[in-house]
Amino acid sequence: MGDWVQNRIPEISSFGKSDRGLRRANNEDAFAVKPELGIMALADGMGGAAAGELASRIFIESALEVFSESAVRSEQEATKLVRKIFQRANEKILNHVKDNPRHKGMGCTAELMVYYGENFILGHVGDSRTYRFRKGQLQQLTHDHSLVQDQIDKGLIALAEAKNHSLRNVILRAVGVRENLAIDLVRGKIPPGDLFLICSDGLTNMVDDNSIKDVLSSDTNLSQKVEYLIELAKASGGDDNITVILSQIMGL
Repeated sequence: MGDWVQNRIPEISSFGKSDRGLRRANNEDAFAVKPELGIMALADGMGGAAAGELASRIFIESALEVFSESAVRSEQEATKLVRKIFQRANEKILNHVKDNPRHKGMGCTAELMVYYGENFILGHVGDSRTYRFRKGQLQQLTHDHSLVQDQIDKGLIALAEAKNHSLRNVILRAVGVRENLAIDLVRGKIPPGDLFLICSDGLTNMVDDNSIKDVLSSDTNLSQKVEYLIELAKASGGDDNITVILSQIMGL
């Protein structure tokens, strides 16, 4: 009984929404908000409308399949399940492309947040992002796997140049592209009050961090914050699909 209490799913308030944006004919993003399972997942498809939508859906379905089969009771189990989800989705997409060569190049970026006990573990591939908002401070927990970010890291371009760079959409790592998939894992504690933002680049390419921080600081509920972030992205051009998930730790 003691172990169960220690590793139970925390009380989470959450809300997610996806919007096609203003310039795309289809929405290639997919997401799942399952506080009862302790998971939040987001995938941003690539490879053309039909293939991109399928790739992102495969990732989300893989996440829900794995978590319907298993329960998280320790950091070791959480890590194992996160890796299993990414690997399962990676294999499924690769197998689909093998059977459907016309979909060559399909894949997706992916964020997978798992809450358990007093902790979280986050799996990350691509340029979708996860942020933590704590005591008025916004912190980006993920590092973009993109050509532009790589050039910033190497000092080849300045951060200010990245937003309008001609190669800003080039992704260096994605689910379903190579057999060997490297996954970033981020771990941390979740004191009550922490607010996590998971989003596709349709938000972050359009809305800067200070504006995101202002919305998260506002005295509104989670659904209103999500709606406002999406509207800000669309007001700035809405060039891509926009998916936003907010989850707040209410109690442990």
